[in-house]
Order: sequence, then structure tokens, then C-alpha cells
Amino acid sequence: MNTSAVDSLLAQMRVAAAAAGLREPSPAAQPSKVDFSSVLKSSLDGVAQVQAKSEAMQKAFVLGDDRVSLSDTMIEMQKANINFQTTVQIRNKFVQAYNDIMNMQI
Repeated sequence: MNTSAVDSLLAQMRVAAAAAGLREPSPAAQPSKVDFSSVLKSSLDGVAQVQAKSEAMQKAFVLGDDRVSLSDTMIEMQKANINFQTTVQIRNKFVQAYNDIMNMQI
């Protein structure tokens, strides 16, 4: 695995952490331990929330709710789709990194 692939994966992980609401620790502050499982869970919960909001808006629009417009519904559907596709791509990168590490010769 080359260095650019590792840098790319690290950049994607930072984006995912920022999306999950985590911040980079300041150099003066004590570095707190961040549990990978909690970051993963919060990220997946965020994706699930966006999808639930999208589904609720779709249902409200179909039922004729005047407060929900077609354009807002479509925007929420696209947000949910983008979040889901991002999650799938991050999963694919993790699986590829795992396979690369497992195939390394010691």
C-alpha cells in the first residue's frame, strides 16, 4: 500500500470524524481518548437520522401535507443518499485497508 492511499484514507477518516461532530484536539489541551466504536456508532446514527427525516418528509408529501414541498423532499432524499453512499465508500476503504494489511508479508 502506498503512502498516498494511506493519506487519502486518513483524510476521509478526518472528514467522517468532523461529520460526527468530533474536533481535532488542540496541542495545548490534553488529548482525550476517542473510542473508535463510539465514533462509528455516532456516524451511523447520523446517517440513520437523515434517512428517517427523508422518509418522514416523503410520507408527509405523499399524504398531502401542505407544509412539505416537493423541492424540500427531494433535497432531503439527496442528502440521505449522499450520506449513505459516503458511508458505503468509507466501509469499502476500511475493507480494502484491512485486506492490504492482511496481505502484507512480515
